[in-house]
Amino acid sequence: MFRRVKSKVLRVILIAIYSLIVIVCAVQLNFLWLFGYSPTKEDIVLPTLQISSELYTADSVLIGKFYHQDRDPVPFDSISENILNALIATEDVRFYEHSGVDVIGVISGVASTIMGDKRGGSTITQQLAKNLYRTRYEQQQGLLGKIPGLGMVVTKFKEWMTAYKLENRYTKTEIITMYLNTVSFSNNAYGIKSASVRYFNKLPKDLKATEAAVLVGMLKGTTFYNPIRNPNNSRERRNVVLAQMHKEGYLSNADYGTFKQEPLELDLNNQEERGANDSYIRTAVRKWLEKWGEENDIDIYTSGLKIYTTIDSRMQAIAEGIVEEQMKELQQRLDNSWANELPWRDKQNEVIPDFLEDRARRLPAYASLMKMFKDDEQKVFQELNKPKTMSIFTWDGDQTVELSTMDSLKHYLTMLNTGMVAMDPYNGEIKVWIGGIDHTHYKFDHVNQSKRQAGSTFKPFVYLTALENGLTPCDTYEDKPVRLDFVNKQGEKEVWEPKNADWSFSYRNMSLRWAMARSLNTITAQITRDVGWDSIVETAKRTGIESHLESVPSVGLGSNDVSVLEMANAYSTFINAGKRNEPVLVSRIYNHKGKEIAHFKTKQEQVVDPEDAWLMTYMLRGTIEEPNGTSQALWEWDLFGENNQIGGKTGTSSDYVDGWYMGITKDLVTGVWVGCDEQSIHFKNSQTGEGSKTALPIYARFMEALYKTPELGITKGELPAATVEISKKYNCPSPRIRVPAPTDSLLNEGTDAPGLPTILRLPEVGM
Repeated sequence: MFRRVKSKVLRVILIAIYSLIVIVCAVQLNFLWLFGYSPTKEDIVLPTLQISSELYTADSVLIGKFYHQDRDPVPFDSISENILNALIATEDVRFYEHSGVDVIGVISGVASTIMGDKRGGSTITQQLAKNLYRTRYEQQQGLLGKIPGLGMVVTKFKEWMTAYKLENRYTKTEIITMYLNTVSFSNNAYGIKSASVRYFNKLPKDLKATEAAVLVGMLKGTTFYNPIRNPNNSRERRNVVLAQMHKEGYLSNADYGTFKQEPLELDLNNQEERGANDSYIRTAVRKWLEKWGEENDIDIYTSGLKIYTTIDSRMQAIAEGIVEEQMKELQQRLDNSWANELPWRDKQNEVIPDFLEDRARRLPAYASLMKMFKDDEQKVFQELNKPKTMSIFTWDGDQTVELSTMDSLKHYLTMLNTGMVAMDPYNGEIKVWIGGIDHTHYKFDHVNQSKRQAGSTFKPFVYLTALENGLTPCDTYEDKPVRLDFVNKQGEKEVWEPKNADWSFSYRNMSLRWAMARSLNTITAQITRDVGWDSIVETAKRTGIESHLESVPSVGLGSNDVSVLEMANAYSTFINAGKRNEPVLVSRIYNHKGKEIAHFKTKQEQVVDPEDAWLMTYMLRGTIEEPNGTSQALWEWDLFGENNQIGGKTGTSSDYVDGWYMGITKDLVTGVWVGCDEQSIHFKNSQTGEGSKTALPIYARFMEALYKTPELGITKGELPAATVEISKKYNCPSPRIRVPAPTDSLLNEGTDAPGLPTILRLPEVGM
């Protein structure tokens, strides 16, 4: 065909054009898998960005992000002119003149390389192509990409083709905006907004010329010119960018002379270093949305969502501050109680042998050392006992200390932890979520992951079952010894004889309200016998407890493990006229264009008769109003007046391992748990370790602070009035006499009265 063309020059030109067309088609079609993937027309029209999703509180406070790449795109008019000028002056001075490939720049780059001065000739559009379509990643390469030298030629050619496609589809303004929103700035900051906030704590539109020069300077090498890691290199590179801006007329002589003398002025804002409890919330939200994401084919890490939780940032901040202060004090109390004694004890209060060594054997360091020392455990523990410099968590902040690995292990094992949740009982919205004392060191969430013995906070389910079986708050039981014969799961006969705190019995007839207020084990056990422990399990499940519950005689004394969240939800059923809520942590989700794509509301189900539900709120008030009620320590705080009513229940498991408080008011249900993750480490006695001494003060201080902040909407007042006629007798005042106040522990319930002998330790429930 070409032989018909007589002009040799024209023939060469036609052959070149024809060859170029063939090559372009071959590359575009990835002929014989030689060239690798090339962006399609659809890819060019709809480029995809991995946009981070933002997590907000109900009052629109940003508390975290979900991302693989921390990216938050901004429009062109939100970018400082300083950024645009610095970028064009340094990276592509003919940006507004070329059509994607700067031929002059390519020739200049080749010439410079030959002369020994390696200089890139890529335009901003080519770099955008590289960022958008990952043209230099191995998975984008074809068979020719495996040939040294040739692979880069093919890659460059594909970038040129893609750059031309981008220039034909988008304006220069759109291209430079997309580029600034996709480029990496190290420290997991992708895009100009993330970088501006990360390094200078300001939005892109507010960046000064010197700040813009620092960020643009990083594009040559995000590690070598990183202002955090290499400030001297960063400053030198910044001045190069400023010089280019001056050369291209973007800076005056005076400004250039001043700016290049200025030091780096960073104002670091690392989103991941914000409050530790934000991380518990972020983790909880992620798990909350896993199913939703799968059902809707949405990746919360890349979709640029705006996710609004039900958390109130002001309540959360109040709770966090109070928890920090109280836990610091409780930690000192625990440490002082054991002094120089080893705190890990069995049920007979004997030191557990090899306790620390057994925990050390679970560490990754132990496995590595065993391999290093060829299974010589003696040498391994010698190494683990060598002091070294390390940073540890304390309530006075992270501290650098000289400790061995074994000492560090002991430090963390003996730290008290906590879980706290507060929720609206009428719509299930969670207002406060504190999953632990420090997410960096304790990932386990003590709101919904951790499950511990509920102690006496479980007793209301016994009394609700009694009401549902026809009893009234005024019906009486005698405080007397009780013996329960039963057959265990193995078919063996057992006997359970629960005792009160002081191992004595008043032999008085007590109303159900008074008995629950004093949290007497003997009467709770008698009710359990009469209504059946299977019925109590069913009641607890129906009201909101989802954990597995062993149906045993001791179930009413809280022998089963439950979470703080499900306990708070179950107590909400009482306040909500017997309607059980599905807890709600996320309320609304918007896509990256601001359109609402999901709205979450609670699902309600009537599970308790409204009359019995109201009577339970009346019974819970009894722990404060009845003689020697276990919640009367609340009177130490400014919580009452203005006809305010509070109901609640303390709880302590055997050996003071777990301390609980569940509190209800007209606006809020709150649950608090305190204890060590290692259940062999606990307080010594009721004076320091029962729920009224550990968890109750956190609740009391929290509610006191809320009442002093009326703008939060949590105010004093009476608990909700009954929604139906109350037919059962309930207004039956108890005798106003002084009696020893019982403790609230699983078997040792109440508070030791002055002058009483030390309470003997009781055996495990069911033993």
